[in-house]
Amino acid sequence: MDTEFGRFGSGRAVRRVEDRALLAGEGQFTGDFAPQGETHLVFLRSPHAHARIVSIDTAPALEVPGVLAVLTGQELAAAGVKPMTVSVPFKRPDGAPLQAEAQTLLATGEVRFVGEPVAAVVAETMAAARDGADAIWVEYDELPSVTVITRAAEDPARIVAQTRYGDPAAAQAGFDRAAHVVAVEIANQRLAPAPMEPRVVLAEHDAATGRLTVRLSSQMPSTARDQLVDLLNLEKGSLRVVIGDVGGGFGMKTNLYPEDAVVAFAARRLGRPVKWAATRIEDFLSAVHGRDVESQAEMALDADGKVLALRVRGLANVGAYPRNSGIAIQLLIGPWVSTSIYDIQTIDFTFTALMTNTAPTGAYRGAGRPEAIYIIERLMDVAARRMGLDPAELRRRNMIGPEQMPYRNAMGQTYDSGAFAQMLDQGLELADWGGYEARVAASAARGKLRGRGLATFLEWTGGNALEERVTVAVKGDGGIEIYATTQQMGQGIATSYAQLAVDVFDVPLEKITIVMGDSDRGTGFGSAGSRSLFTAGSAVSVASGKAVDEGKERAAEALEVAVADVEYQAGRFRVVGTDREIGLFEVAAKQPEGRIFIDSTTKVDGPTWPNGCHVCEVEIDRDTGEIDVVSYVSVNDAGRVVNPMIVEGQIQGGALQGLGQAICEQMVYDPESGQPLSASFQDYCMPRADVLQAGYVTALDQTVPCRTNPLGVKGVGELGTIGATPALVNAVADALAREGRTAQADRLQMPLTPPKVWALLEG
Repeated sequence: MDTEFGRFGSGRAVRRVEDRALLAGEGQFTGDFAPQGETHLVFLRSPHAHARIVSIDTAPALEVPGVLAVLTGQELAAAGVKPMTVSVPFKRPDGAPLQAEAQTLLATGEVRFVGEPVAAVVAETMAAARDGADAIWVEYDELPSVTVITRAAEDPARIVAQTRYGDPAAAQAGFDRAAHVVAVEIANQRLAPAPMEPRVVLAEHDAATGRLTVRLSSQMPSTARDQLVDLLNLEKGSLRVVIGDVGGGFGMKTNLYPEDAVVAFAARRLGRPVKWAATRIEDFLSAVHGRDVESQAEMALDADGKVLALRVRGLANVGAYPRNSGIAIQLLIGPWVSTSIYDIQTIDFTFTALMTNTAPTGAYRGAGRPEAIYIIERLMDVAARRMGLDPAELRRRNMIGPEQMPYRNAMGQTYDSGAFAQMLDQGLELADWGGYEARVAASAARGKLRGRGLATFLEWTGGNALEERVTVAVKGDGGIEIYATTQQMGQGIATSYAQLAVDVFDVPLEKITIVMGDSDRGTGFGSAGSRSLFTAGSAVSVASGKAVDEGKERAAEALEVAVADVEYQAGRFRVVGTDREIGLFEVAAKQPEGRIFIDSTTKVDGPTWPNGCHVCEVEIDRDTGEIDVVSYVSVNDAGRVVNPMIVEGQIQGGALQGLGQAICEQMVYDPESGQPLSASFQDYCMPRADVLQAGYVTALDQTVPCRTNPLGVKGVGELGTIGATPALVNAVADALAREGRTAQADRLQMPLTPPKVWALLEG
């Protein structure tokens, strides 16, 4: 773009338009709203992992001054409120339908995990609501509980569903003729997403119109509305979901929770605004967790290192009340990328979802892809050590070549584009792969043990929701408002949309306003699975083009010329070869409604497959086992990049989360009592800035655009998380192997805490 506004278009590191209000303390989070007459809701939660509810006495709570109502599961059921059910089309090993407990919004009959909501108290003040909750008397009959995956697997009644993929006979033939067979047992531990803003819900009922407005912190406005309407048996038009600023989602806020629906029910019942704001411990106890998968994996290779077959057996803990997302992530979505960027067509996969007495699992940054990539990347490093090969060389021998694109993998997924060896070459150069031995010697001179880890990988993005609706309003007062049904939550998506609009409208960035988060204004899938830019971004670009075309027709009428004689540049329509012109906003002002309005739906052709090469180097203190990440280098294929600053920030922030899983994060339950042992930041260790001593080196390769969307972009929000975990663990394994601890290196299990690493070094 050769106008003065081009510097604000795509491809430029434009400062985020969202940040001014946030930095000035003018954000509009759900908790910032306090309507007149607002009441407060507090939940009474189960203290037991599994128990029968003998009785609930709510009378003492109703006597607490300021308490307005006490809700129980029986009351909700009597009002026709539905339980939360599962609808994914998987089956059990015997072919019987999927088995999963339906969760009532407030527990009835039994409680099945610590923190499950049992009753809700609404009061004039938060203090009164808390006192009311404390006054409720619940008699429980405690029952046996199971929190450990392997124990759950011993009970057929706990099997939710199972999927099998591949050809077992062909895979066995590959193992039979293999020159090398390597195996790993891997635990992807349970994680708590922990966004900066916990869950918050505010519901208001308008008696005059009968409409219910629900504000909440969510990634998916339309989905939240549809689920609330279904659970509460409402007409779709009677409920509106509004979402303002969201202080982080990470997949945790893709779900509708029982608490959300209880708040909405209470507002309708009382006819007053009702707010619930989760405490941090409530989010640890009852928001969905991520990962929690144990896998046995084997890989067969020929004498040259070519993979002949891959076999994986995975057990996934989906919690007490399985969610659609939690099941599908582990039984379908993760398996889609299990062979990654490698040309492996012979597989034998079995994945089993199991119920335990823990909080449900669901989407968490990467959602199944980190678990799958971690397995194949660990196997690659174990095989390289076994064969005495450079780990980069073994990967190169198995990579899918550009000439094979589009490539259909063993799970039936089609990669539209990818130049994987090219990413590897750039990553090795950026990481100074050949100079590693000198750095090992330098670390040794300081008394430190050094290790290097590599991860070359791809991921699937899009949620298979490939259609997006966008509205564009060019206003006569000089502004352009674009509404998208995705959701901002800190990822900078509004800025990227605005840049794409500048590309088309060729006007100053400040003329563009991006609006999201109102189910009355549009219906769409929302923001999940790194889909926002390539679906809604494509829709923004297409709809903006339609608005310019519409403006050109109206301008032609105003200028009394043929449409073909009108050209557009820098916000003005001009008759070709003359000085006769009219501005875009002047044209809009002349329309009957004072605007040019476009309602457009765009569908892309398929998901995107971003990929990369991540190289991590660590130093380990021999005396304490403490790990310092001294170098983290990545080359990332995100297709065309709209805003390099935002993309790099997404990759780096994601990588820090991946490093957190590798070295410190773990949601732990006591195996006997089922009590959570890490339900606060005093017990759940989050990664800090000092995890990375030397900073990131992040490169973006834009030479391989995506072929399934008009922008050529690829989803990038989860890429860093997926690559970081195996890169760091492989680095620690390399360090251990160099110390003669090869067996320990092959058996590494996360999180790699200092005591654990120290014990491994000590043998």
